[in-house]
Amino acid sequence: MNKSTIAVCALAVACTVGMSGCASMGSSADVYNSMQTQHEETVRMATVESVRGVTIENNDGQSSPLGALGGGLLGAVAGSAVGRGHGSLLAGVIGGLAGAVAGDQVQDHFEQQRGLEITVRLDNGDLRAITQAADGQMFYAGQRVRLLSSGGITRVTA
Repeated sequence: MNKSTIAVCALAVACTVGMSGCASMGSSADVYNSMQTQHEETVRMATVESVRGVTIENNDGQSSPLGALGGGLLGAVAGSAVGRGHGSLLAGVIGGLAGAVAGDQVQDHFEQQRGLEITVRLDNGDLRAITQAADGQMFYAGQRVRLLSSGGITRVTA
């Protein structure tokens, strides 16, 4: 296998890993999985007290090595194309390490999404805070909203 084939394969792996982080939108108020459909939800009315932007990590605290592996492979292949003999080996090692660090950072970025922490006051006076993806719905203090709750999941909708 020649170096250009290896480079193309490494790039494909890195792109696949990077794009896989974009696939999760599970914390959006507008996205339901198939197990959440046709189930009754409790509806409560509330008034928004405050809204603040937050960052939601989609990896559930589990760090995947795929970004580092893809970046390291791509960096090693690119680095080994520089020079000959020991110089090529050294460049491949340095490229692999730099690629691994870069790939890990790229994956971390793709595993995050913007979210909102919405604090509401229920009609009985209780305060609740719900965090969900910032999916385009805008909330503001004083706005009347619905809290849809089922199976331990609560969504805020206008």
